[in-house]
Amino acid sequence: MPLKKYGVLKGKAVDSKQGSDSSPHYQVLIEDDQSTKYRIAINIKSQASPSEVLYFVSEDFNSDDITKLPKLASGFTEINHNNPDIALDYIRGKLFDPKKMIPLPASAPGPNNDLNDKINQYFKEAIDKKAVVYAFGDRWGPEVGQPDQYFNFLPGNGIHDIHMNQGNAGNWTQDNGTWQDGGALIYFEETDKWVGIFLAFQSQSWCTDDQGNAICPVEKCNHTNFDKNPCKSNGYIR
Repeated sequence: MPLKKYGVLKGKAVDSKQGSDSSPHYQVLIEDDQSTKYRIAINIKSQASPSEVLYFVSEDFNSDDITKLPKLASGFTEINHNNPDIALDYIRGKLFDPKKMIPLPASAPGPNNDLNDKINQYFKEAIDKKAVVYAFGDRWGPEVGQPDQYFNFLPGNGIHDIHMNQGNAGNWTQDNGTWQDGGALIYFEETDKWVGIFLAFQSQSWCTDDQGNAICPVEKCNHTNFDKNPCKSNGYIR
């Protein structure tokens, strides 16, 4: 079963909070042109082993799809059969080379060597330069009468699952689907530069069928070898 309300949130980052052991998400407060507030929750640690999340950032992201994003209205746009051309799919969309993804811990001693540090670097710059953020994932809320637990705005509202959303096993199989992967794109207007932030779990298989379910286990089909493994002959098509 795919995500319930997949889409993209367009707005500007105005605040952020780093994750912790008790709350392993990097939190960003986003505001759209109508002053509606949202929180985006970015995973920095996996509940499944291994806990280190796969990370890749492109500081000069270039894709045909991004030419359509500036035309979107500010706020949340649901992505479904009416506008699949702006959806993300790490496997089918050829957004980046998966082999460039590296596993990073949520936090570690020293500068710029963990996911908190890496993500914080780009969102702090986005806040300072009033860049436009496009966050892809699953919408929650509005939660009428419930303030957001991190930024205290009403009603609670936001985006999560900002990572690959296919190839899951176990408790997360229900989230599998194609063309519904998460990620964050940041557009710095002054320099006309796009930054793309992409995340995946090491427990996810990179060989998936048309429903986003794993064709073979991650041990045989991970981000470093899925182009050359035997699963391709079993019906996997990139």
